[in-house]
Amino acid sequence: MGPVVQVLWEDWADQSLPLPTYQTAGAAGADLCANFPAEAREAGLTLLPMGRAICPTGIRVAIPEGYEMQIRPRSGLASKHGITLPNTPGTIDSDYRGPLGVSLINLGLEPYTIRHGDRVAQAVVAPVVQVGFAVVDALEETERGTGGFGSTGFRS
Repeated sequence: MGPVVQVLWEDWADQSLPLPTYQTAGAAGADLCANFPAEAREAGLTLLPMGRAICPTGIRVAIPEGYEMQIRPRSGLASKHGITLPNTPGTIDSDYRGPLGVSLINLGLEPYTIRHGDRVAQAVVAPVVQVGFAVVDALEETERGTGGFGSTGFRS
């Protein structure tokens, strides 16, 4: 087993919901569930087309130093309903200890309601390398050079 992410329930959270969970043995991401305070559980969270909101998960995490948690969309929600993350992937740094919320946006044409307990995103824990930055007089030449978007031969 790899590193362990410590999880703390919020005082108001529904602890009957699962912690972040890998659905299969080969899954890279652990599903995160919507966990609403008691007064919002029945209504859930309705996202209008182009609407954005932070969906609570009811947890806080302590990620081991040298790692980050990337929050990514769930492919089914994105492809079927247009529900995705406006800042994908979202990054949770190892020194953050606040509430874990998922920033969602509805790119679909219809309102969509997130229900209490719905799987809304996935968390991928990955190693982080911090590098130094240095000003130089010139950069090493490459075959690609200064070619930008679409310069590597992609054709539609």
